[in-house]
Amino acid sequence: MSGKSILVIEDDASVRSLLEKALTSRDYRVRLVADGLEGLTTLESSKPDLMIVDIMMPRLDGMSFVKAIKGNALTKPIPVIFLTAKNDPQTMIAGINLGAKYYVTKPFQLEELLSKVARALGEA
Repeated sequence: MSGKSILVIEDDASVRSLLEKALTSRDYRVRLVADGLEGLTTLESSKPDLMIVDIMMPRLDGMSFVKAIKGNALTKPIPVIFLTAKNDPQTMIAGINLGAKYYVTKPFQLEELLSKVARALGEA
């Protein structure tokens, strides 16, 4: 299919594993990291086509991570999908205002997330 790269920033190992299986089965190249600080470090060496970011994580949460990457001209254009258990309207609005393309709440439907991934990458 696309061979596009996706960086998954998620502290829950089971969610990381699920996303890795689902995305690689659709020919995406996937990098997995456990928090926003690891995400920032990874971005120094590689630029993904898309990022899926959890909000509630240790060390550096998703909102702070996205704020940091949207403030950098090199990483600003990379689309972000928030994938989070935070489903209150204020957080959702804040996430979209930060520049997230989509906001998906947990528990999530895998097919819904995959269709948003394809749309964010301009494949659907």
